[in-house]
Amino acid sequence: MSLRNVAISSFAAAVLAGGAFSVSHSQQAAPSGAAIFDARCKACHEPPIARAPTREQLRSLANETIVEALTSGVMQPQGSGMTPAERGAVAAFITGQAVAAGPAPARGAGPAATSVEPATPAATTLLARVRGVTNAMLHAPAPGDWLQWGRTYDGQNFSPLRAINRDNVKSLVPAWRAPLVAGPSMPSPIVHDGVMFLQTNPDMVLALDATNGTLLWRHAYASSVPSSQKMGLSLSGNRVFVPTSDLHVIALDARTGAQVWDHQIALSPPATNRADFQLRSAPLIVGDKVIQGVTGSGAPGGGYIVGLDMATGRELWRFHTIPRPGEPGDNSWNGLSLDKRSGASVWDQGTYDKDLNLVFFGAGQTYDTGPLTHRSTDTSVNNDSLYTDSTLALNPETGRLVWHYQHLANDQWDLDWVFERQLVTMNVAGRSRKVVMTMGKMAILDALDARTGAYLFSIDAGTQNVITSIDPRTGAKAIDPSKVPDPNRPTLICPHVSGARAWPATSYSAGTGLLYVPITEWCSTYSAAGSKLMSAPGSGLSNADHPDAVKDGKMGRVQAMDLAGHRLGWNTDIAAPMSTSVLATAGGVVFAGDVFPELVALDDRTGAQLWRASLDANPSSNIVSYSVGGVQYVAVVVGMTNNDVNDLSRRYQAFRRGRGETVDRLTGAPSVVVFKLGDQTGGNSAR
Repeated sequence: MSLRNVAISSFAAAVLAGGAFSVSHSQQAAPSGAAIFDARCKACHEPPIARAPTREQLRSLANETIVEALTSGVMQPQGSGMTPAERGAVAAFITGQAVAAGPAPARGAGPAATSVEPATPAATTLLARVRGVTNAMLHAPAPGDWLQWGRTYDGQNFSPLRAINRDNVKSLVPAWRAPLVAGPSMPSPIVHDGVMFLQTNPDMVLALDATNGTLLWRHAYASSVPSSQKMGLSLSGNRVFVPTSDLHVIALDARTGAQVWDHQIALSPPATNRADFQLRSAPLIVGDKVIQGVTGSGAPGGGYIVGLDMATGRELWRFHTIPRPGEPGDNSWNGLSLDKRSGASVWDQGTYDKDLNLVFFGAGQTYDTGPLTHRSTDTSVNNDSLYTDSTLALNPETGRLVWHYQHLANDQWDLDWVFERQLVTMNVAGRSRKVVMTMGKMAILDALDARTGAYLFSIDAGTQNVITSIDPRTGAKAIDPSKVPDPNRPTLICPHVSGARAWPATSYSAGTGLLYVPITEWCSTYSAAGSKLMSAPGSGLSNADHPDAVKDGKMGRVQAMDLAGHRLGWNTDIAAPMSTSVLATAGGVVFAGDVFPELVALDDRTGAQLWRASLDANPSSNIVSYSVGGVQYVAVVVGMTNNDVNDLSRRYQAFRRGRGETVDRLTGAPSVVVFKLGDQTGGNSAR
């Protein structure tokens, strides 16, 4: 998963937690700002490289926005080692607005840090009816609940509700809308017994009445660093488990929001800088364990997964996603010492199979691709770089690795296989198999035997041009040699480095046997020029249009895959890139969101469009469906910023302008937007 660390996309307006800058207008830049900009920033913005704004576009930003980006946002690598005064000087030089010492501006809608806004008497009554989430509930949730990031342990991201169906979905209308604080996040709602739990910016957890959006309680965690992009939280018992921006996991009382415990995740040597690590995914709850993935993209030694004690937060086990000296796979890093290995970050929540007693996670690639480009002449080592781009099956009690499967060895393109691992039971070669399947950025689905990790089959969505063939026995990928980065030869790589699909989840329906996939058609040119996301010569990035998008003028697609037939099913082209999960329901409807922006409903059998709702801000979350009191709802979060939606939105705007189209400015505020059936006459706008 890409850091997007070389350009400002669309920065959150939130200021630094505990920051020390306020803005006063002046035409004189700080004396050192120009020199720091020339040394750290100019190469990306004058002229602008892939995904980077121009100097003139940067000038329109607020100082606090630039400081936030240099501190913990997309320009953190450029800001590494800068003092607060130096970051402020760079911001002042760019904007022409002097940065003066003083208290930071207010966060707007957010409460003070380390605060709990208690429930009102009416809210207390509702919260008192919320049952503790049992292991049985997590294994078989009530149809109206959405208890995990992918709803169920198998991560199928499917709703069994059918009140909203193919016949009446055209009557969906807005039910309620609840405002959120603007900032970097991609939160997915969790719903239990009529209460919606949501983690959002800045390190804030909300409990809302799921029927009308009324705030029940709000907990603001006092992070020691600015708020980072996170996907969600988890429930078990009467507790809410929350990852934080400063590498803690906290437990809250689900009925009050009060903190129960706080655990700081320790670094693993040789890493020493906590700023190199983040917690992006929701924790996975298995028995009495809280299992949390950790990203460490540029950190020496890479990422890891920890198992915490649910009662206290105490760490019980740790699995490193890059082998330590002497461990299996240690020889797969081209002879590099551990302090020279990085990546294998864990970005997404895991899944769990009770019968096999295995949890399944994915690990990402490394950005330091230069030392791995060519295999060492030392025959005792190779450059596969385990466990990058791998599925990991771990024992949840001990963290022991049971098996692994590497989907792509020596990933030189940041086209990793890091997203959700979905579990299905299906017939393969004449017998029933438990299958774990996953799809990386190239939109190639790999299916494995969940018990052993043996390769079963692949399905290619047909949007990539890097892999020429897949071994039907092993799943090994043959690479087009012309697509290997070469400083002397620019090459078109499809998909774009941000992926034909990214973190927004796919959805599987056992009723149709189809997997539904959100796909964006875009590409990158790799050359000696461009943004230096990876270290290998020739891997500089610049934007390029996908030939299919040029042909039909559409960058988005919802693609169905026939798992039993190992082939593609229907596809529906969408004008704009896809920015949400796809959600299939028992009502025969498939929901998806894009950066036009709008939410659409498709027929799960054919892909025919059944309904659409215009939105006033870009949607960027998993779409969830739940029910309260017999009423079914569909919810999505809009208006939050994160690497994926920022890249998609800016690239789509450029694509439209290149075709002579007018691009409207979005004016909607960050919110949870929820729909339900109306009067059956059909509504089609959420503006």
